[in-house]
Amino acid sequence: MAIATINPTTGEAVKTFEELSETELRQKIGLAFDRWQTYRTTSFEERAGRMHATADLFEKEADLSAELMTTEMGKTVASARAEALKCVHGMRYYADHAAEFLADEPLADPSQVGAVRALGRYQPLGPVLAVMPWNFPMWQVMRFAAPALMAGNVALLKHASNVPQCALYLQDVFRRGGFPEGCFQTLLISSRRVESILRDPRVVAATLTGSEPAGRSVAAICGDEIKHTVMELGGSDPFIVMPSADLDRCAATAVEARVQNNGQSCIAAKRFIVHADVFDAFTDRFVSRMRELTVGDPFEESTDVGPVATEQGRADIEEIVEDAVSAGATVLCGGRRPDGPGWFYPPTVITDITRDMRIYLEEVFGPVASLYRVADIDQALEIANATTFGLGSNAWTDDEVEQERFISDLDAGQVFINGKTTSYPQLPFGGTKRSGYGRELAAHGIREFCNLKTVWVG
Repeated sequence: MAIATINPTTGEAVKTFEELSETELRQKIGLAFDRWQTYRTTSFEERAGRMHATADLFEKEADLSAELMTTEMGKTVASARAEALKCVHGMRYYADHAAEFLADEPLADPSQVGAVRALGRYQPLGPVLAVMPWNFPMWQVMRFAAPALMAGNVALLKHASNVPQCALYLQDVFRRGGFPEGCFQTLLISSRRVESILRDPRVVAATLTGSEPAGRSVAAICGDEIKHTVMELGGSDPFIVMPSADLDRCAATAVEARVQNNGQSCIAAKRFIVHADVFDAFTDRFVSRMRELTVGDPFEESTDVGPVATEQGRADIEEIVEDAVSAGATVLCGGRRPDGPGWFYPPTVITDITRDMRIYLEEVFGPVASLYRVADIDQALEIANATTFGLGSNAWTDDEVEQERFISDLDAGQVFINGKTTSYPQLPFGGTKRSGYGRELAAHGIREFCNLKTVWVG
């Protein structure tokens, strides 16, 4: 795939970029390794000062970074602006809390191990490669970069090939925020060259957010090299509605949860599993709201849903929908691409889904909702857990017994009760099953790329 900005609203190429030469790539890796030797010795106060300065720049330039995101991958400008400000929040959070999260952990009674002092100490690992996707081109990078840099690591970013301007902006803003050259570098390269970076002994670990095949490849290479990895590989999140739910609030949130980021979010609700007692009432509200959404130019503030990011992405959506319809599924709204330029696909709701349809198990990365009728909580959990994914999950119920059942039995990295799954710097983020392993955000995220060293003093 060429490294290029192709506007998904029009389908037109805006700007193309040359890949780094092999010499340039090795120089950048060498710079990262050399920089780490000195950067790792800096204090938390120094790092925090630079991180706050970068956050201030990011906040001041939120409209600029929002324009880049909307141009390159089509998210609405309102959501792009919100993403930029979320990055600011994440940077400031880790600037303020890194020292606390990575403080020494002393053994209360070191005499238990025959020592006068015994503790665990977190220390940075070194240069870490981040392989990142296009759907949240700033935030998904920042939720790795902010904790990694605050821990004393340095970062190498291999971003998706369709968001090169976002990737270069990130490199530039960290530089202008005061981070020394080599602390954060963008690598404009194709995916085929990732393996050589992972096998370079100067690169000590990797994190990837993306597809299951990409995760499998990176994890296999790092396993062969005995290098630490964190994987976030997407999901097909359930959104369960029980009889006690506030249906008006639930349906409004359901629409937002499905079409956020034009439906291209790993933690977007994708499968709506509704108790039979409220199925018709919820469906009426949900479908009506989906029909009312405005699809169009993502730069217009009134637009609810912009284009899908890539032409292939829209083709993938169409194939899954057509497979379901041909096997007997019912389309309640949407389901057919509009005429005209750009890679638009309408908000779509499908029901009468059976196990032999691809949509039953596969993630649909676009504004398509699957609707299931269930008889009870057991059937709801059975369908919710039926996929190979386990990233996020939503359940709507005011019954405390049901709430505890969902918290206990939903096989996912995250369970949100009466609310939409989202990511917060304060909470750990990650999945189970084929949604990946490891955690980002919170204290867990900053510790992923640290060596927890045992210290014993006799």
